[in-house]
Amino acid sequence: MSPVVLLTLLSLSADVAVIEEIIAKVNGDIITRGEIEKSRRQFEAELRARKVPSPQLEGALKEKEKDLLKERIDSLLLVQKGKEMNINVDAQLSKYIADIQRSTKTADLEILAKEIREQTGLAFEDWKADVRNNMLTQRVIGQEVQSKINVPKPEVQKYYEEHKTEFVREERVFLREIFLKMDGKNDALVEKKAKDLIARAKKGEKFPELARDNSDSDSAQQFGDIGGFKKGELDPAIEEWAFKSARNAMTDPPLKRGNGLLILRVDEVHKAGQAAYEEVENEVMERVFMPRMKPAMQEYLTKLRQEAFLEIRDGFIDTGAAPGKDTKWTDPAQLKPETISKEELANQKRRKRLLGVPILGTSRSAMKPEKEKKGESKSKVVKQK
Repeated sequence: MSPVVLLTLLSLSADVAVIEEIIAKVNGDIITRGEIEKSRRQFEAELRARKVPSPQLEGALKEKEKDLLKERIDSLLLVQKGKEMNINVDAQLSKYIADIQRSTKTADLEILAKEIREQTGLAFEDWKADVRNNMLTQRVIGQEVQSKINVPKPEVQKYYEEHKTEFVREERVFLREIFLKMDGKNDALVEKKAKDLIARAKKGEKFPELARDNSDSDSAQQFGDIGGFKKGELDPAIEEWAFKSARNAMTDPPLKRGNGLLILRVDEVHKAGQAAYEEVENEVMERVFMPRMKPAMQEYLTKLRQEAFLEIRDGFIDTGAAPGKDTKWTDPAQLKPETISKEELANQKRRKRLLGVPILGTSRSAMKPEKEKKGESKSKVVKQK
């Protein structure tokens, strides 16, 4: 080997670095150490955003780290299952993006992509892929797990009767809003728009969607939902109206507030005292349903693991491992170059010429022709590597 070639190879080898380490193989997908570390950083950022005290934060992080690989394997298995079931969520994804554009009043997709990158750190296509996979996962869970859990209504009613004291409420009113800004120039148009929105809601259009598409308040992103209020937490004039109103009542005419007009709608009114079963049926159902959902979900994920090709590198643990499933990491055998001497090669060529097998670089005309027997296939030319 020439010195120039040797120096070139040495310089290339010096630049080689491990970009990512694969720590698990799940069917046709892989999980890298970088993905796990990214999930850990995201969880830590969420804790810090919630201003969790340092001692609790460290404990929560340590507990979360145990399940990071498990959660990533769960996610891949569910997405793979969704694709296997030919579940298509493209229409749902398009509607979701359109809803975001309406609520944020961002018609330009490039501007939306920039905002998403700033908020999540993800390129728009990567963000879309994450949202699509999440939708796919939820559809699989709904079809394969949730739909197969049956909770008889008498059991839900029985739970309510046995836990009545847990459904005693404070008096509270839940509201949605539409706020329209006024600039002093087009106030008449704003007033007309407010009256039109009230009329449309009374005719049956959904107030949450009207709020999402028309409100100038930040609450538009939550479909106008501003939560629940106890007495003493609202403006006295609004409070008197709200607690005396029935469900779906609206402020008509709209209220003048600051630099705009406010339309309020009553979503729910909780009277003080024991809540009736009909008022809390959904909450009771969830309490009875969830204890069944968790083991059913784990059983389904275990089944997916049993059926999957799954390998995990030493030093990493899947806390959701299927009993008896061999997930030992195996590296493919490295191919070694075959060596052969000039004398052996010459002998091989001589033997193959005697057998009538053409050698690469020879012509059939140089070989002694042989008659083919009737019904036999013609000999195939074997290329020598």
